[in-house]
Amino acid sequence: MATVKKTFPQRPSIKEWNIDDRPREKLISRGASALTDDELLGILIGSGTREESAVGVGRRLLETAGGNLTQLGRCDIATLMKMPGIGPARAVSIAAALELGRRRKAEDIPQAGNIISNMDIVNIFRPLLSDLPHEEVWVLLLTSSKRIIERYRLSQGGVSNSPIDTRILLHRAIERMAAAMVLVHNHPSGDADPSEMDIMNTRKVKSAASYFDIRLLDHIIIADHESFSFAEHSLL
Repeated sequence: MATVKKTFPQRPSIKEWNIDDRPREKLISRGASALTDDELLGILIGSGTREESAVGVGRRLLETAGGNLTQLGRCDIATLMKMPGIGPARAVSIAAALELGRRRKAEDIPQAGNIISNMDIVNIFRPLLSDLPHEEVWVLLLTSSKRIIERYRLSQGGVSNSPIDTRILLHRAIERMAAAMVLVHNHPSGDADPSEMDIMNTRKVKSAASYFDIRLLDHIIIADHESFSFAEHSLL
């Protein structure tokens, strides 16, 4: 009995596309802004599979993240590699490109010399924290007139929590002669409401800082499209 060889439908090669529709050529002639998200991902991926082009692979990759680049940016290497056509090298390239985009977005935010409102703080930290798949705690050290002395990352944790070491926090605040501070951390879940641990940590930091005449002005939680201010909700 003769063996029937299984065949696959051949997808059209990008080289067979109209030259104006090829992603690389399109980027060169019309600029990166003229490309769709699928096409930009296709350039990063480089080549497709037997069934679909690199742009098609990019389209399916984006679909797994709900068509949302922010969600895609939260995928780790292992998650990206679950997609057919995405190996380690391509996953690393995609992750690196998305991280560069996040850092560029963070640099585009003007750094206020003085803090006027809690929205000034949200505007500074949202580009740094909103896309992360894990929690990070940051500290903003201020003078008595609310001029920014320094911002720095205090800790990095898991998906649902990040530790706050009060000793390290106060040592740095005293060393930099800070008169006030603001805590900021993110909730990767997208829900900005504080947990019991968030409330407990806030009270702990405020109490410890008061012994050194350092005021905790606020604790702000950053989520996808919302934020929560402890000061605004009278939780300080």
